[in-house]
Amino acid sequence: MRTSKNWNKKPLNLIDAVHTGAVMVYPADTVWGLGGNARDENLIRRILEIKNRPASKGLIVLVSDTDMLQEIVGELPPAALDLIEKTVRPTTIVYPAFRNLPALAGASDGSIAVRLVRKGFVHNLIQVTRTPLISTSANRGGAPTPLSFDQIDPYILDRADYIVNLHPRKKKARPSRIVKLLADGRWQIIRE
Repeated sequence: MRTSKNWNKKPLNLIDAVHTGAVMVYPADTVWGLGGNARDENLIRRILEIKNRPASKGLIVLVSDTDMLQEIVGELPPAALDLIEKTVRPTTIVYPAFRNLPALAGASDGSIAVRLVRKGFVHNLIQVTRTPLISTSANRGGAPTPLSFDQIDPYILDRADYIVNLHPRKKKARPSRIVKLLADGRWQIIRE
């Protein structure tokens, strides 16, 4: 693991990076991500600034189990449970409301996008820290999504506090599918 050249404090370990609000670049379960502790409002502000992304769009929150998901969205509707149980591909679900996180974590309409990560590095990190992660692709707004570490803009790397030096085996990386849960229990695909 390595740290960014701009990190002016003593090097952190990964667990400390999560707990102290470091902006991290890491391999998510989909593509390379920019994120950190979802409970830290200052961290979320920094990520929005780095990406030049409007706060109104919201970000994605990653959780490792349904208990953590329920802490954020409350009781899970049957449609969400069904979707979580049946999908194999990483799928982000947009819920109509949330709690226990800063308002900046969600969209301006009060909704929040959450993905339950089932395995791998990010799942293990969330499990060990017991901390949901705010996450977005490691690119500036409007730029292509980096599918490998080599595609991450140096601008992003220079502004991160912690860079995970873990290069997963070459795989066909792609962003998660995004599904919006509707009030009547149905769902609508936002991004395939």
